[in-house]
Amino acid sequence: MLASLCRKWTRLSTGNLKPTWKLVNGDASSSSSRITARGVSSGAETIAKERVDTVVIGAGVVGLAVARELSLRGREVLILDSASTFGTVTSSRNSEVVHAGIYYPPNSLKAKFCVRGRELLYRYCSEHEISHKKIGKLVVATGSSEIPKLDLLMHLGTQNGVSGLRMLEGFEAMRMEPELRCVKALQSPESGILDTHSFMLSLVGWIITTGRSREQSRNLLIQYSGFKRSR
Repeated sequence: MLASLCRKWTRLSTGNLKPTWKLVNGDASSSSSRITARGVSSGAETIAKERVDTVVIGAGVVGLAVARELSLRGREVLILDSASTFGTVTSSRNSEVVHAGIYYPPNSLKAKFCVRGRELLYRYCSEHEISHKKIGKLVVATGSSEIPKLDLLMHLGTQNGVSGLRMLEGFEAMRMEPELRCVKALQSPESGILDTHSFMLSLVGWIITTGRSREQSRNLLIQYSGFKRSR
């Protein structure tokens, strides 16, 4: 299944552009919802155009998730990315940790989105058989001067609605992880890990199949090699 979706991505990422060209300067006209790409081939300028409802720039995990949601709501979506495949930058270069929500100020958008997003992410992974595990996390104080920081995280996490937080004595934490050396630890059982590539591949699959299920619409994933972000 995953290999099949990879092949579909490769085919859809380049097959929709008939001329052979390399984008060196992208120009999007929002008023007409038209994407115009200009390139130079053998001294002559070539132009490729696509008319769609929505354009998403960036095929990382955020861009793919946005594109999936738009697609499920009936939108025709065009995804642009400078790389040859999806998720080649930050989305594939991270610790793959699912954060619980203990670090952010209460009532902030970061806190709300982290806690709610964690719940939705675990649910999505379970429903679509994406490798993940709620393994929990220990935040440790190696000296007495760091204990107030743990108390602060405990307070923030509780205010943000993170369940199961527990303050451990050093010997309790070291019993769980014998290689630790600490005086206290904050246990966060809601923290976890996931396979980010499988997650993104699942989003790509949703975008493709949803687009194909609507006879009047098509969802396109196109590689714009050399795409320059506006500054």
